Amino acid sequence: MAVPARTCGSSRPGPARTALPWPRRGPRPGPGASGPPRPLLLLLQPLLLLPLLAAPGASAYSFPQQHTMQHWARRLEQEIDGVMRIFGGVQQLREIYKDNRNLFEVQENEPQKLVEKVAGDIESLLDRKVQALKRLADAAENFQKAHRWQDNIKEEDIVYYDAKADAELDDPEIEDMERGSKVSTLRLDFVEDSNFKNKVNYSYTAVQIPTDIYKGSTVILNELNWTEALENVFTENRRQDPTLLWQVFGSATGVTRYYPATPWRAPKKIDLYDVRRRPWYIQGASSPKDMVIIVDVSGSVSGLTLKLMKTSVCEMLDTLSDDDYVNVASFNEKAQPVSCFTHLVQANVRNKKVFKEAVQGMVAKGTTGYKAGFEYAFDQLQNSNITRANCNKMIMMFTDGGEDRVQDVFEKYNWPNRTVRVFTFSVGQHNYDVTPLQWMACANKGYYFEIPSIGAIRINTQEYLDVLGRPMVLAGKEAKQVQWTNVYEDALGLGLVVTGTLPVFNLTQDGPGEKKNQLILGVMGIDVALNDIKRLTPNYTLGANGYVFAIDLNGYVLLHPNLKPQVSHERGLEGAGPCGVGTPDSLPFLSQSNFREPVTLDFLDAELEDENKEEIRRSMIDGNRGHKQIRTLVRSLDERYIDEVTRNYTWVPIRNTNYSLGLVLPPYGTFYLQANLSDQILQVKYFEFLLPSSFESEGHVFIAPREYCKDLNASDNNTEFLKNFIELMEKVTPDSKQCNNFLLHNLILDTGITQQLVERVWRDQDLNTYSLLAVFAATDGGITRVFPNKAAEDWMESPEPFGASFYRRSLDNRGYVFKPPHQDALLRPLELENDTVGILVSTAVEFSLGGRTLRPAVVGVKLDLEAWAEKFKVLASNRTHQDQPQKQCGPSSHCEMDCEVNNEDLLCVLIDDGGFLVLSNQNHQWDQVGRFFSEVDANLMLALYNNSFYTRKESYDYQAACAPQPPGNLGAAPRGVFVPTIADFLNLAWWTSAAAWSLFQQLLYGLIYHSWFQADPAEAEGNPEARESSCVMKQTQYYFGSVNASYNAIIDCGNCSRLFHAQRLTNTNLLFVVAEKPLCSQCEAGRLLQKETHSDGPEQCELVQRPRYRRGPHICFDYNATEDTSDCGRGASFPPSLSILVSLQLLLLLGLPPGPQAPVHAQASRRL
Repeated sequence: MAVPARTCGSSRPGPARTALPWPRRGPRPGPGASGPPRPLLLLLQPLLLLPLLAAPGASAYSFPQQHTMQHWARRLEQEIDGVMRIFGGVQQLREIYKDNRNLFEVQENEPQKLVEKVAGDIESLLDRKVQALKRLADAAENFQKAHRWQDNIKEEDIVYYDAKADAELDDPEIEDMERGSKVSTLRLDFVEDSNFKNKVNYSYTAVQIPTDIYKGSTVILNELNWTEALENVFTENRRQDPTLLWQVFGSATGVTRYYPATPWRAPKKIDLYDVRRRPWYIQGASSPKDMVIIVDVSGSVSGLTLKLMKTSVCEMLDTLSDDDYVNVASFNEKAQPVSCFTHLVQANVRNKKVFKEAVQGMVAKGTTGYKAGFEYAFDQLQNSNITRANCNKMIMMFTDGGEDRVQDVFEKYNWPNRTVRVFTFSVGQHNYDVTPLQWMACANKGYYFEIPSIGAIRINTQEYLDVLGRPMVLAGKEAKQVQWTNVYEDALGLGLVVTGTLPVFNLTQDGPGEKKNQLILGVMGIDVALNDIKRLTPNYTLGANGYVFAIDLNGYVLLHPNLKPQVSHERGLEGAGPCGVGTPDSLPFLSQSNFREPVTLDFLDAELEDENKEEIRRSMIDGNRGHKQIRTLVRSLDERYIDEVTRNYTWVPIRNTNYSLGLVLPPYGTFYLQANLSDQILQVKYFEFLLPSSFESEGHVFIAPREYCKDLNASDNNTEFLKNFIELMEKVTPDSKQCNNFLLHNLILDTGITQQLVERVWRDQDLNTYSLLAVFAATDGGITRVFPNKAAEDWMESPEPFGASFYRRSLDNRGYVFKPPHQDALLRPLELENDTVGILVSTAVEFSLGGRTLRPAVVGVKLDLEAWAEKFKVLASNRTHQDQPQKQCGPSSHCEMDCEVNNEDLLCVLIDDGGFLVLSNQNHQWDQVGRFFSEVDANLMLALYNNSFYTRKESYDYQAACAPQPPGNLGAAPRGVFVPTIADFLNLAWWTSAAAWSLFQQLLYGLIYHSWFQADPAEAEGNPEARESSCVMKQTQYYFGSVNASYNAIIDCGNCSRLFHAQRLTNTNLLFVVAEKPLCSQCEAGRLLQKETHSDGPEQCELVQRPRYRRGPHICFDYNATEDTSDCGRGASFPPSLSILVSLQLLLLLGLPPGPQAPVHAQASRRL
């Protein structure tokens, strides 16, 4: 759709037509008192211009005719082609490859065989982890079954390595809190291990216990006691499979025991890691869920209670994964959704963010109407016209209390089958009768919880998973199926991983003949690093634009070259709300931990979406095999360009997993070269051309930083890397077993082949004659040779050809690809000193051998910007060469303007296919070369876009990292503390309600964790990177549209209209544009934007109406006839003393220093 100009009207698109000469500085026909109405004038404009062409005494210059500009375009095309033929050496390099035919073999990439082999290798890798998982889970169940519960167990009886001990010793606040603990903590020595990217100890396991759980409780001590036996199983697993990474048991009590031992990576502030809230644990502990959360917002909900409810809902949402579906509604007399979502939606990161932000807008008013809330929830769960989990169904109700049991609603919707579980949450301190809430939960296979204060939120919003785990436990072996997670970031620094999970069940019975225990003990997990999976995939044999990818049942990528999430930083808790959205109602100590959400990058977001890719994605999710050749759009590596290309997609399922594997190849990637350098003398000869001593005569050589040998030391400095490579090659041969022979032989072969190009073409040419700064060649084998040697000082491209944008684009595009230097509008202009600024022009080398087509290299030149800008003026002028005198035009003669003589009135530019300025006849624009043309001439760029010379493509980057807005207040006042009003002081009921009691608990938390109550200026003013968080960035690229013809158009700006001519240059990615310079300052246009901008992403409320295809896990355990639902929660009311509460409140209000208090801990609520 055309973008309208703000004040200039719009350009007039049309077919190619003869340009009409325009008086040089004469008045423009426009609306006036004596003229016809404006629309008619625009139609008559060409006719009105005719008399001006022949009017005597008119100005000597007119706008160039179309045939003239087409002549200039042909001259430009011929000049570019001539230079590339002489210096590029495309034809000569073809001949060099054919002359050396005996030194390599042409191998074929057979897509079907390749993808099946890789899928089989990945299956074998994961199967080894599955066997280790099963050994662990079986052993854990047997150990716990044999364990004898000890009521009188002592802390000094337990010896283990506390992974957080070292961090806690450095924290005086935590040290004071734990003083007096009698737990015997081991002190271990660690060794650096590159596989774990960490220091580890293989002789012991490590234990991590959440900060809000008391380590000395009986439940925790018994858990530590029986899980100690897992240490031997962990060790034996590693003996059988040395490639195993983290082996973890996450207990339902919150204890994490992992192997090998390593110190915990604690954040700078409060460590809120709880294994039960990690994605892999949630996935392994229960089947998928359809959940409706209803929140009581009647007038009886006090200010602090409502805050607790909002935070509780957010915490509840964080227990959901992408396999779950959810909706959130508030109710009083009526029920209504809190967000724009009118039905269940997938509980992905972006949808949960919408809910969390919407929940903060809930306001308490009206009267309680449980019936309205439950009817709304049941209607949501009965809606079968939408995508949903179709497994566990549940309603979670948060309320401060009420009398109605709404039995009629349950009879209508849920009885007698009770397919929907009801969980009720009594929030806040109050004197209401909780019996109705208990009854609702017990009568509907659910559970009743109490959340009296802040400290109870996290534990009570996750324990419902124990109830959902009952059918799994009762199903026994049938439910013991390994599931593989989405990609996520490992908490211990391993990087991106996937985890295989297996539930661990409690096999004990309370006595002879008693019912089987229904509790899930926890989840066993084993990590697999993505890098280990990538090593099983071919890389360099697929070429620069070929790749392997894998997706799961949600369509999220497991492998993809565009899967590049930003590394998370440790962040403090300031400025973040309870839902992680920075709301004013923040309860800062309930902010999310620094461990990120799963990396849920959809395949259609990793690539540029189209219908063909949607079809491929669906087929892969369904577990089918397939092959399809498509025309599609791809984004360049530097994210500045879009190319329309042909790609072949081949895919197969990875058996026994949730994944499907795909292979993408361009047509020219079917074949590749494999060097066969058996002649050692030739190896030595070619190797010598890698030595820096040869660079002066043969040109500088950059080698791709690939893993040629195991002992090769990597370096980001290519000179140092080359030095390391040469030193290693003096010790080993290219045929050494510790080296990748394919990579080494191809590298050495390409070294010799590119040297022959120097010898045959470059060395005898004078680059200055054609104003060239350098010539170069880059190859699939990893060589980039730049000639002459001094040009390497200004070479800014990647030494890895597969990682260089010019290389990949040249392979995908016919002809010559121009690449101006990258400039950002916010950076200073280019410095045109010492002729160092150049423009790359490159093209692929293609040849055929025996009917097999290859593109193994790219060659090119680097143009001197200033010299070619002058040459551009001459080529787009009436002169035939630079030494010819400029044509003078007298007052009696008629001349056409050209780009050299009339550069004060005529703008002539070359713009590339991304809309970036390459050359200009305006000297003051030379330092803007490389900028998006809208930043140079917004009016003209808009006209080119509106005339379909350019098409726009918008997409979203969901992997970006942004610096959040700084908190608005860093004062010393406590944050998140409820401040009572005068009315509260006068209301006696307030003193006995949630406010005073919760304030007291906040005070206790504040005494323990000082940082919760006040801002940390040092943290707030620290390194901006430390405060980065994930965000969405909108990307916009432009590429050539459907117009290939040459034509003129008028940019209508009233009295300031501009003529312009635009024409594509054949065999290049350039657009030649000639336009009148703007005459009036008021002729302004809306500026097109190309740079990346911060965004909220596409409108989620619209996206959920057309959800992407997905499939849930193949198994579901939501019902078992033998389930015992009698354990459904029992609450105990605690009536606090009025006199004590009054004293406490006065203490808070007067700011008196309190006496020492005992540590406050959330107790583990389970006895196994």
